[in-house]
Amino acid sequence: MSVPDPVPVLTSELQSTLQDRIEKVLTRIINANLHTRYVQESPVFADFRDSIECLSNDLEARDKVLLESFRTVVPLTTYASHEPFISKFLEQPCMEDDVKNLFAPGLPNFIAPSSATSGKAPKFFARYRHPPGVDRVDIPISKDGGKTCALFSLVSHRLLEIRGDADKETTIPITLVSSGGIRMRHDLGVDKDPLLMKLTMPANTSPLAVSFLRNYRSFLLMHALFALADAKLEIMFMTLSTIFVDLVRYMEEEWVTLVTCVETGELPDYEGVDEIRQYLEAGSSPKLPPNPARAAELRAIGVATDTPGRLVKVWPGFKTVVAVASGLFASALPKMRHYLGPTVLIRSLGLIASEGYVGLVYNPSELNLFKAVSDDVVEYLDVSLDETAASLVPAWELQLGHRYEIVLTTRDGLWRYRLDDIIEVAGFDPSDGTPILKYVERRNVVARPGGIETAGKTLADAIFGTQATLGKIVEFTVVNDERVMPPCLGYLVEIEGAISPNAHTALQQLHDNLYHANDNLQHALDDGRVGPPTVRILNPGTFREFREWKIGLANSGVGQMKVPVVLSDETAVRWVLERVVQEI
Repeated sequence: MSVPDPVPVLTSELQSTLQDRIEKVLTRIINANLHTRYVQESPVFADFRDSIECLSNDLEARDKVLLESFRTVVPLTTYASHEPFISKFLEQPCMEDDVKNLFAPGLPNFIAPSSATSGKAPKFFARYRHPPGVDRVDIPISKDGGKTCALFSLVSHRLLEIRGDADKETTIPITLVSSGGIRMRHDLGVDKDPLLMKLTMPANTSPLAVSFLRNYRSFLLMHALFALADAKLEIMFMTLSTIFVDLVRYMEEEWVTLVTCVETGELPDYEGVDEIRQYLEAGSSPKLPPNPARAAELRAIGVATDTPGRLVKVWPGFKTVVAVASGLFASALPKMRHYLGPTVLIRSLGLIASEGYVGLVYNPSELNLFKAVSDDVVEYLDVSLDETAASLVPAWELQLGHRYEIVLTTRDGLWRYRLDDIIEVAGFDPSDGTPILKYVERRNVVARPGGIETAGKTLADAIFGTQATLGKIVEFTVVNDERVMPPCLGYLVEIEGAISPNAHTALQQLHDNLYHANDNLQHALDDGRVGPPTVRILNPGTFREFREWKIGLANSGVGQMKVPVVLSDETAVRWVLERVVQEI
């Protein structure tokens, strides 16, 4: 189905339609969450509470006052105002009276932690069950009878027991937003885990037991095993593009073992597999029946890592990969395209955060084009103005090509919450006026050698601009390099294949890219407060191992572990530096 191009300017009719729809959604959210403990007790909302002290009994007049007070009195909020309330869930024992109606009516369905990629402590967000709406991401199912390899984790970081009256207890998992969202959407409560371990979702290649594996490598390899056993695979679904690349690389390394398992029906001895083995081998219908014919097909195809589009030979009906592949995750696209060839569509998962949904896919053929949500409310903080609520721009007043920080007000109880994500307005949906967004970068991801700030996007653009002289970059991170003075930007880079014979020239090119992109850095380089950048090459597979290591430390399950643009956590920095094999 063709998707119309975004229009650059809203007509007066579309503007009116958009404003009316958003105000109705905002009014519903305010009314639903007005009497929550967060709004009634947090000092952040003191002025708002005063402004609505004498509400009219007339519903229309009441809603008008609520909207006006929200716009004029409610400030921007951050996790600092949120944390004292969400921390009540983490206290033990946790009593229902202390957490019920905390951010939204009732109890949340799950608690979503942030990725904590930079090494900071994770943030936690209560996610509640709401009536079905349009703003949701679900596991795609083939319309042609094909199978989906859905790589989602069902691991819970922790189970919270909420004590109510008469010794009644409610269990709420702390789990990744991808896991919690799928559990909530399909009513897969943690109390059902013993049953889920025995099941396979319709049209999926992997039994659900595989989704309970905690080890990153084992999780991917077992999904690869069940996918290889099924020639009808059509779709792969995961959160991040890097997960797809890691899966294929692990599959290449373990090709002989995996094909043998397909042939014999015997499970491999990967870490953690013994914990789920009984659910995969039990009964007269094992989840992996011996399949010598399929194994023979796979052996005839071979691992053939250098053959472009080889995965279409493994799965002739392969049509789509769904994953986040914008921003820094776009760096995985060349490798993905090499594996997939030109016929397999790479689709975005959407613009999603632990705090809530920001945008759904607008055009399946565009990886960085998102339609703003309609079940929650997005406001836009003009990045060129002061960081206050006075600088917020409503959706119907956005300007094409301008950049804004996302600010969310959600059914889950966030009010004007700063997300730190910067988007650029790509236009508006001609059917209903909804803004169409392009993701740009995280706002506060910066490196600070010598106290000079350099933004994450600048750091990324500078190093990726050296690939012609350095070599094909898989991933990278930046540390403050203080081995000699003055301090400088230290790039730690993983290269695919051989380093270019002209790699020595990449240092000057990197210096020039940074020099011309940042005036403050330019002056600091000129007067010697910051030294020229350094580049150290990492052992192949370092960042794949980094994800496995960090997931193991966090006990978080597979889903949202990212390699940060700027690495500041001292333990993580030491871990990565141990894998340096060469300095340019």
